[in-house]
Amino acid sequence: MWKFLANVWGLARPYRARLVLGVAAGVLAGLIEPLMIATVTFVYGLVFPSANAGPVANQLAWAPGWLRDWLVSAEQALSAGLRGNAWAVAALLATIPAVMFLRGLFGYLNAYFLQWTAVRAIADLRVKLFAHLLNLSSSFFDRATSGELISRVMNDTAALQHVIGNITGVIVKDPVTLASLLAYLLWQQPKITLISMVVLPVCMVPVAIFSRKIRRSSRAAQTHVAELSGLMGEAFAGNRIVKAYNLEPRLIDQFRTTARKFVTQYMRIVRSSEIPGPLLEFVGAISVALVLLWLAFGHFARPNSSDFLAVVLAIFSMYRPLKNLTRLHNQLEQARASSQRVFELLAMRSTLAEPPKPVPLKAAGAEIEFDRVEFAYNEKPVLKDISLRIAPGQLVAVVGASGSGKTSLANLLMRFYDPQRGAVRIGGVDLRDVAMQDLRSQIAVVTQESVLFNDTIRHNIALGRPGATNEEIEAAARHAHAHDFIMAKPGGYEAVVGQAGVTLSGGERQRIAIARAVLKNAPILILDEATSALDSESERAVQAALDDLMQGRTTICIAHRLSTIHKADVIVVLHEGRIVETGTHQQLLARGGTYRKLHDLQMPSRK
Repeated sequence: MWKFLANVWGLARPYRARLVLGVAAGVLAGLIEPLMIATVTFVYGLVFPSANAGPVANQLAWAPGWLRDWLVSAEQALSAGLRGNAWAVAALLATIPAVMFLRGLFGYLNAYFLQWTAVRAIADLRVKLFAHLLNLSSSFFDRATSGELISRVMNDTAALQHVIGNITGVIVKDPVTLASLLAYLLWQQPKITLISMVVLPVCMVPVAIFSRKIRRSSRAAQTHVAELSGLMGEAFAGNRIVKAYNLEPRLIDQFRTTARKFVTQYMRIVRSSEIPGPLLEFVGAISVALVLLWLAFGHFARPNSSDFLAVVLAIFSMYRPLKNLTRLHNQLEQARASSQRVFELLAMRSTLAEPPKPVPLKAAGAEIEFDRVEFAYNEKPVLKDISLRIAPGQLVAVVGASGSGKTSLANLLMRFYDPQRGAVRIGGVDLRDVAMQDLRSQIAVVTQESVLFNDTIRHNIALGRPGATNEEIEAAARHAHAHDFIMAKPGGYEAVVGQAGVTLSGGERQRIAIARAVLKNAPILILDEATSALDSESERAVQAALDDLMQGRTTICIAHRLSTIHKADVIVVLHEGRIVETGTHQQLLARGGTYRKLHDLQMPSRK
């Protein structure tokens, strides 16, 4: 537990000044609690003096002379029916709201500074976690779901914010309050205090029992929250498929089932958190009853009314911090269960290591080489003994049946993954010796599913080269044959494309993606089935844009439609992860091998 708390408070280190101020305010607020009780009971004793109370001067023999004189004046004025020193009486009575004001002020400062620290520390943590996740390898995202990761970044970190902002106040303020109240009670009435504390150890038993239950239920509840987030993410992203196949009842039922599981675990947490509180109050009532029993049948001088009032007020004032502390352990268990996954994610390292001493890469005019490459996804072989050289400026098309490893070849070139054997080189430099940012800055990609963000067309194109001028962005759009349809949109380049570019057609999305690649002006271009999802008219427009884009660049074109690669310098045919043929379109047709079979399947009239 202490290691967990050290990790949490370590998050607040950049804001330690505010954290210290919050802790100090909490300590002062805790110390004022017995002062408030002492003030109320003392004023009560002066207003309603008991027979055995004695003069105030004797009660405060330790106090400074000016304070005793002022209190004696107030006592005499009260005895005379306020006909004496009215100012002294008013000042005496004003001490009660003054102490209450101080308690409220320090309580407010305690909460404000701790919450100020918490919200900023957790914002920093979310940024750090988000950046860390983005820098993990593609293999990590192959296993994780977006909904689960969003839940980790937002929901699980909220539990840590509660630790810093709320639980820290309980850890600091309430123990100080309890210790000061207990010291006050022992100073005033040691015997009565010890009798009232006899039953206190009984309260620790249910706290220990329910803490274990909370730990288990908190983990389960967080898992269900992640499942709900994942289900929502999939349903919203695939809403058209959901509607097309009438999947709403099924998804709603699945969501309802998971929500009920969450409710079950959450209510277990509520029961385990709330039962110790009433139990503590019951035990506290027993302790008061024991005190009254002892006073009723004991043969000794009983305390005066103000002293006994102080004892009763102090005992009942201890209920709130005691209840908070009994809940504290349960809340810490919930937070630890939630945050465990956060720290696990932060401890996770990418399977793609950055080189300690990166080698500069110059991809322009450089040869690309796949040297006896072997690659597998989760031990499932995908590429086997791939050897391929691509000359600078060549257009190389990669074809093959689905699952033959075409996209994997491009993924290795982008270093989304590393091969298990062999090497991928550009200009003779192994990609594992190059900084990933340097490598990817020299490769442009246009994929089948163009990724557009819910922003303006201008911003989506500008992602190719941040900082590009408006003139450069519009020039890139013209090269991509996109300027005309952009200007026809309401708002032109400032038109918002919607989530995933929903307001644009497939051909328009592709041409925006091509404009982005044009703006990037990278020496290497990867086209991953960039036209396979388009109709014939859109394909012609996009193909014209691609022809312009490929000029002067080394291009790897992963093709599904063979009609788009007739002009390729080299066509590489993959079958079950191996290169089985290479050559031009005419050469491969003449051989009558795998390429010819693929060609005839797509164009049976030309058999």
